Amino acid sequence: MTVEVHVVDAFTDRSFAGNPAGVVLLSEPADPAWMQSVAAELKHAETAFVVMNSTVEGPVDGALPLRWFTPTAEVDLCGHATLAAAHVLGGVRRFATASGELVCTPVGDGWIEMDFPADPPTPATVEPDPLTALPGVTARAVLRGRFDVLVEASSAAEVRALRPDLDLIEKIDARGVVVTAPGDVPGVDCVSRCFYPAYGVPEDPVTGSAHCTLAAWWSARLGRATLVGEQASPRGGTVRMTVEGDRVRLAGRAVSVLRGELLV
Repeated sequence: MTVEVHVVDAFTDRSFAGNPAGVVLLSEPADPAWMQSVAAELKHAETAFVVMNSTVEGPVDGALPLRWFTPTAEVDLCGHATLAAAHVLGGVRRFATASGELVCTPVGDGWIEMDFPADPPTPATVEPDPLTALPGVTARAVLRGRFDVLVEASSAAEVRALRPDLDLIEKIDARGVVVTAPGDVPGVDCVSRCFYPAYGVPEDPVTGSAHCTLAAWWSARLGRATLVGEQASPRGGTVRMTVEGDRVRLAGRAVSVLRGELLV
């Protein structure tokens, strides 16, 4: 069996930056254990598996079935691998996923916009205390969204300098921890970093799904629906966000860096 596979750097306009994702194009649904093995082999934060047939496994007519796997587990939502898949497939795509239908649309100058569910966070008491894993962070708020714990730090400098205790973060009952603060450079409304050691991703370079939570939080704090986020990981990336009720439009660029075939 041969299967077409791509590697795409998402949320960036240059290669070897942003968040690399695998994109595997399938002619029919595949065994989840096989998909998990492929994701572990590729070793990217997420690999997207797209069934190139809208008549199978798709609850939404005309939408292509899409699933995402980290090196260790399947996840219910992934922004950067969705962006990567849409980039490979030409930009305009509808996907049927565990998080509902996701629509991707080119919006000019290489940007692709994705329509995702908003994930407003709420104040929460989290055990174990995430702040013990975040030395040097002075927390303004600790909240929870659908997937992640969100910690607002007092400054972008704290976010950029952070060296978290990943062993402690792995023990928190959540997908991971997102640390954020107001932007510190012109044109950036918020900075963030995302840590997911329980899913085999110590630090995710750029996390689209986390911006469903970040968009809701910072839109309410700043009183604006349209925002720009910088994920301040070593590779770095930019996410445009527009909040519209219970949806968030996330936009980013992407660059293809590899195309080949899986032989197993």
